[in-house]
Amino acid sequence: MACSIVQFCHFQDLQGARDFLFPQLREDAPGGATPRDPGKSTGWEDDGWGAWEEAELPELEEEGSACKTQKTSWLQDCVLSLSPNSDLMVIAREQKAVFLVPKWKQSDKGKEEMQFAVAWSGALSAEEGELVTSALCIPLASQKRSSTGRPDWTCIVVGFTSGYVRFYTENGVLLLAQLLNEDTVLQLKCRTYEIPRHPGVTEQNEELSILYPAAIVTIDGFSLFQSLRACRNQVAKAAASGTESIQPPPLAYKKWGLQDVDSIVDHASIGIMTLSPFDQMKTASNIGGFNAAIKNSPPAMSQYVTVGANPFTGFFYALEGSTQPLLSHVALAVASKLTSALFNAASGWLGWKNKHEEEAVQKQKPKVEPATPLAVRFGLPDSRRHGESICLSPCNTLAAVTDDFGRVLLLDVARGIAIRMWKGYRDAQVGWAQIVEDLQERAPETADPAPFGSSQGPSRVAQFLVIYAPRRGILEVWSTQQGPRVGAFNVGKHCRLLYPGYKIMGLNNVTSQSWQPQTYQICLVDPVSGSVKTVNVPFHLALSDKKCERAKDVHLVKRLAALLKARPPVPDSIETEIKELILDIKYPATKAQALESILASERLPLSCLRNVTQTVVDALQSQELESLDEGLLRFCASKLKLLHLYESVCQLNSRDFQSDTQFSDRDLAVLLRLDEKELLKLQALLEKYKQENTRTAVRFSDDRDGVLPVKTFLEYLEYEKDALSIKKISEEEYVALGSFFFWKCLHGESSTEDMCLTLEAAGLSPQLLLSLLLSVWLSREKAVLEKPWSVCCLHTMLSLLSRMKVAIDETWDSQSVSPWWQQMRVACIQSENSGAALLAAHVGHSVAMQVSNHVTEKKSLQTAGVDAEALTDSWEALSLDTEHWRLLLKQLEDCLLLQSLLHSGSRRPRASALQAEPLPQLSVKKLLEAGKGGIADSVAKWVCKQDLSPAVLKLANPDKDRENPDEAEEGTHRALLQAAETEADVGAIPDLLRLACEQFPCSLELDVLHAHCCWEYVVQWNKDPEEARFFARSVGHLKHIVNAHVQHGIALMLWNTFLVKRVSAAAYLMDKVGKSPKDRLCRRDVGMSDTAMTPFLGCCLDLLQTLMEADVGRDEMLAPVLDTEDAWLAAEGPTCIVELALEQKPVHYPLVQHHSVLCAVLAAVARFALKAVKPLALFDSKGKNAFFKDLTTIQLLPSGEMDPNFISIRQQFLLKLVSAAVQAQHAVPQDRAPSAQAEAATTPCEDQDWPALAVDLAQHLQVSEDVIRRHYVSELYSHGADHLGEEATLQVQDKEVLASQLLMLSGQRLAHTLLHTQSREGMELLARLPPTLCTWLKAMNPQDLQNPDVPIARTARLVHRVIELLPESHGQYSLALHLLEAVAAVATAPS
Repeated sequence: MACSIVQFCHFQDLQGARDFLFPQLREDAPGGATPRDPGKSTGWEDDGWGAWEEAELPELEEEGSACKTQKTSWLQDCVLSLSPNSDLMVIAREQKAVFLVPKWKQSDKGKEEMQFAVAWSGALSAEEGELVTSALCIPLASQKRSSTGRPDWTCIVVGFTSGYVRFYTENGVLLLAQLLNEDTVLQLKCRTYEIPRHPGVTEQNEELSILYPAAIVTIDGFSLFQSLRACRNQVAKAAASGTESIQPPPLAYKKWGLQDVDSIVDHASIGIMTLSPFDQMKTASNIGGFNAAIKNSPPAMSQYVTVGANPFTGFFYALEGSTQPLLSHVALAVASKLTSALFNAASGWLGWKNKHEEEAVQKQKPKVEPATPLAVRFGLPDSRRHGESICLSPCNTLAAVTDDFGRVLLLDVARGIAIRMWKGYRDAQVGWAQIVEDLQERAPETADPAPFGSSQGPSRVAQFLVIYAPRRGILEVWSTQQGPRVGAFNVGKHCRLLYPGYKIMGLNNVTSQSWQPQTYQICLVDPVSGSVKTVNVPFHLALSDKKCERAKDVHLVKRLAALLKARPPVPDSIETEIKELILDIKYPATKAQALESILASERLPLSCLRNVTQTVVDALQSQELESLDEGLLRFCASKLKLLHLYESVCQLNSRDFQSDTQFSDRDLAVLLRLDEKELLKLQALLEKYKQENTRTAVRFSDDRDGVLPVKTFLEYLEYEKDALSIKKISEEEYVALGSFFFWKCLHGESSTEDMCLTLEAAGLSPQLLLSLLLSVWLSREKAVLEKPWSVCCLHTMLSLLSRMKVAIDETWDSQSVSPWWQQMRVACIQSENSGAALLAAHVGHSVAMQVSNHVTEKKSLQTAGVDAEALTDSWEALSLDTEHWRLLLKQLEDCLLLQSLLHSGSRRPRASALQAEPLPQLSVKKLLEAGKGGIADSVAKWVCKQDLSPAVLKLANPDKDRENPDEAEEGTHRALLQAAETEADVGAIPDLLRLACEQFPCSLELDVLHAHCCWEYVVQWNKDPEEARFFARSVGHLKHIVNAHVQHGIALMLWNTFLVKRVSAAAYLMDKVGKSPKDRLCRRDVGMSDTAMTPFLGCCLDLLQTLMEADVGRDEMLAPVLDTEDAWLAAEGPTCIVELALEQKPVHYPLVQHHSVLCAVLAAVARFALKAVKPLALFDSKGKNAFFKDLTTIQLLPSGEMDPNFISIRQQFLLKLVSAAVQAQHAVPQDRAPSAQAEAATTPCEDQDWPALAVDLAQHLQVSEDVIRRHYVSELYSHGADHLGEEATLQVQDKEVLASQLLMLSGQRLAHTLLHTQSREGMELLARLPPTLCTWLKAMNPQDLQNPDVPIARTARLVHRVIELLPESHGQYSLALHLLEAVAAVATAPS
């Protein structure tokens, strides 16, 4: 009950605001400190923050020390203003300003807290050289009926050195600009409407006061409110439609020229006051002398108090009615954020005609009215003292003034005297806190006749002065007028104290009573911690100690707290002292607070807590009924009941209780109503689950062995109307409480029956006990599965709870669902611990059958009078609950098996971080909410995590529909061989997967599973596109889908969802650079590296080819019928991926083929790094326009004869492709390292037969296929692959042209042998050759050969082949014969 400073808001990015206002303090400066956290949003552009110049660096280094100081004290150099509703804060400096608004966001600790975030930032100045000097945030009241009295929006008023006062919205839109005096605006202050506390107090009008160095202007609040509303509506209408509206009314203001004062720095507008008759006569005598005449009624005057120099404090009085209010020329403005069109539309508000007139109006300053002289009436003369600031109290009777001597003076503004002074507060910042007494907290002493003891007395108000001394970093709270210091806090040396001193503008005596806003009278902004705090001051601190029982109670509470912290020497002595202290406390609220602190102590034993609480209850019961606080009595009685319950539970748990009954499998079968086969199946399921479920169970410090501290126990429970309930606590705390009650019972170490009776007698409902019991059982799965006898304990406990009153409704009918058993089923459905949930469901089913049979027998005996012996023991009553139990058991068995599969897998390290992420835990609820594809989706996630090949799925889910058993065996054998090749160590995965497929024959049908695996792999690839093997796996699963309808739909969805944007980006990028792009460009445009883009494009080509095959196959088979297992028919959730695939429209085959050609071109460019190739240049305008359109639409594609220029470009590309493919195929062993060879072997695109693909592309691109084949043969012979060249020759149609090309190759080989080896035998042989052949050989260029070092025998075979292909009539036939002789001579020549 003492003063406290509370943080109510935090800054989301205060450093960003500082960097915007002080660019020289930015931490990312060269040579500076670490950069600002990039995760924090700034909310404005960085471009306007200025750039660092190299010339500025030396100067920055010299000013390093000053910069460090300014980094912490920068807020002292800013203009700050906070709305009284705390819904807007303005931080301004020079021409810039930042507007911040509060938003609810999660903190780093996960809790919701209010944070000030940047709403707008920018420059406020409109004229060159003007700076911001003062700012106010004024909330304006709403005029709507539904929100009368509430704030509608907040206006920001800013004063400038140019004399302008401008009004802005929260978004920085300029509404109104006024030039009322051509001098610097020193201070802006506002006064809003307050309901007079007493009938004799004058009702004050709303106003905005503006202080200039020699004048003060007051704007009428009503006029300002109407003008601002009209301006805001004008801007809103112009922004929406550009329509014109009426001109807002002008402002009504008064302007006083302050005289007889040397300098003024701050002011306070006291408002309208009326002098008493004595003061009226005294004032008249001072002004007019002895013969002065006075009026019968004292005149009303507006009082102003200024601080400055000579006088230090000046008092001015302006008679009401002595001057007429001035009417200003309203100067509207439009914010820079609005468009020029909006500006033109809004120009009609001022009657602007054209651009020239508009510029003239903007440049011409408005007319400034002269000020009415107002002389100072009196002051506090002190020639050496200079005032710095003045702050008026909320009741308008006191004012705090700071000066340059480090003093704080308290002024009585009515009498004009200083009544108190504080010393040692240099650069102090002051504010006020007005606290209203809460009538409910008054002491219930009926014998006290004073108003303090009367509950019907008026609320009193106390004024507290808050002083912040930045030099000492201390915040103090003083009771006024002559009261002591009631609070002091160390807050830091760089804070700012904000005291608005006003509330909402636009209220009156009716609307101000309709709604009380949540306001903070005074706030402290700490730039170091980035927090905004407020000061809470209890009302009782304003009362003197002699009259305040509350102060005595606070003292006793402090003594009690110190006693509880001290180490108790003797428990009995400390118990006695605690009793004396708590009995001496008078206030019920304080006594309850003291009792809570005692019960929260961890050092006091249980007996001490119980005795102290009992003493307080006895003392309360001994009081008279009139003075008895019933709320405190109920509170103490409830705590006493909880202590008795805690003691009883502890005694039951501490007893030595051992069950003598032996437990066997047969007993378990009888208990669960299972036969031997069903029990063995259940045990086998649980055993597999235990083997695979190796994750560590969570343990909590408070619930070990069922122990719970009494402090925690009291925090969890509470009494409401004689019923014990549990507070809103976390799941872990809920489990801890349940363990305290039932853990010993579930282990057979405590009496189950005694525990149930104790808890029932304490007032805990059976439903609450069932919830606690199930929370313990389901959360302690590992311990439960290791101790089978705990099932018997659970059965006993559940039977006892079911027999409690109101557990099972007596009117329950077998044809309706019992809420009791439904509660248990819901808990099992929601649990992620499938093993414990299955056991609990079996126990619940058994007890439910037992109860159902008992109820049925009882009703049968009552209705028919049948003897009990006539009922057979084997007969069981059928009920709706029974069907629900059977369905739940089947669902839990399925979930348990599925969970075992997901927990299984090899323990080898994962190659990807995505694969290392743990799979989510399953529950029946999650599977039901996941829809019909939830089961397949879970298995697909596991397959992706294990990185299993599609062949393993084929092995685990063999085809059952094949008519030919030999074909089925062959397919299984083939799948087994593929799995053996791809999976080195799969362990028991195929067995568990086979069991899962048998358990879910519909949900895990092979095509469905392949479809989900395909989708899951591509989703994982999309998260990290560098993992190209994920995409390759996805395409592999896509190819394994048998049904063409499903395959078609999945392929189309993959293309539209994940691929088309990346492929289009890659195509345009390659077309722009004309080659395979570099890594930086690939990452920027495509979102992946250059090495990842190559396999990506190859897989896209495979996908489109698969899509075309599926489109053809759709006509040859029917769409599949999707079924669901009976136990999962109730599944509702997202549509299954296979259902979505079947809903896809058929594709336009030529368009898919068109995209396939483009993907092949892109893949070739990326794979072989082809240069000077623009992929899109291979297509005409029709072809380009058809790219990346919806594949299901019919587009206009190229047809007919193509332009020869396009065909030439296409042919050049295909020849480049064939050359690069042959070179890559035959140059790897010489040029690449073994690691590069291995990497190339694993790349998905390496399996592509590029020469064959080039021939296919030639067919689609209208290029002669024979040209490509001949070029392929020539390239093979050029690389020395003669055996492959001979095979490829068979596919060439024009053998004569091919022979001419091969003749050139033969000549190049022979020229290399004779001319470039420079051997003696070669020269002699060359001399014997015919001149024609010799000349021809010399013209050959062996450098065109990729591999010139070929054995001469191969060359001889090549020449023989050429002669076979050339006709005898060919012009080069004789040359070929001469060449054959020369080759033969070289072959027979001695080496």
